[in-house]
Amino acid sequence: MTYALIAAGVLYVLVRRFIGEPLNARDLLGPPVFLLFFGIRATTDFHAAYLLPLAAGFAFGALRGMTIRLYERDGHLWQRYTPWTLLVWVTSLGVSVGLGFLVGGHAPTQLSIGVSMLGELCTIGAKALNTGIPFARNEAGSPLARLHDRRGPS
Repeated sequence: MTYALIAAGVLYVLVRRFIGEPLNARDLLGPPVFLLFFGIRATTDFHAAYLLPLAAGFAFGALRGMTIRLYERDGHLWQRYTPWTLLVWVTSLGVSVGLGFLVGGHAPTQLSIGVSMLGELCTIGAKALNTGIPFARNEAGSPLARLHDRRGPS
């Protein structure tokens, strides 16, 4: 059941990002934080064998972030995955499975995907900041939008 929920969540994020979506803090930070939190909780014993696959996952996530197209729309940043992004996703999955067999250890799925998305976050975040285009505001009704609205404009 947990794997089905993870797969559904990842598929949801992939579809939204291939279509193109505003780039905001919630969508940039949420998936890696969520997956890392539950991945760490699912890790009963951390094995040194996890380090190489997790490092590769982070590196592939960073590479994947470089393939994402950023553009301005409605006065703020939007992101869209490209065919190269999909190629990096598929390649990273194959490498992750291969390294897991090679070193004899697989980190929990949530942790592996979370580390990969953290790598993507680092790259896409840096690219976004370098554009000078503002991030999109969070959707009305989200906790981050309500917090921002109470504090007033920055």
